[in-house]
Amino acid sequence: MGVNSILLTIALLFVGLNVFTFFRRQTYRQTGFDMRLFSHLFVSLLGVMIGFALIYYALSRDGVILVTSLEMMNAVDPNWRNLLYFSGVTLLSIGFGDLLPIGPARLFALLEAAIGILLPTAFFVKSIYKKED
Repeated sequence: MGVNSILLTIALLFVGLNVFTFFRRQTYRQTGFDMRLFSHLFVSLLGVMIGFALIYYALSRDGVILVTSLEMMNAVDPNWRNLLYFSGVTLLSIGFGDLLPIGPARLFALLEAAIGILLPTAFFVKSIYKKED
């Protein structure tokens, strides 16, 4: 098992742990906005963003994963600033289009975008849910 496989496994476990810890906590006493729940969402999203940046880093060790244009295939330097930026833009479903994933990074970008949509949705549902005593 190579270094990239180990790094990829650790990153996937880190992302899974962040998503799991968000859903694990289920007792909230009031309906409406809850600052504790919001901060929990923020920390979870930040952890997912960092975890996916680590996944993209592991993938970039095997080849180019980000380009600026699909026609020209201009490779993007896989430094942490670019990887965190791409991860954040993907997670928040902004998708500026200035960095495009290629190869196996495309699957992980889809997964990250799905998490970026589902976690805030779960936040909304949790914020209006009133726990029965």
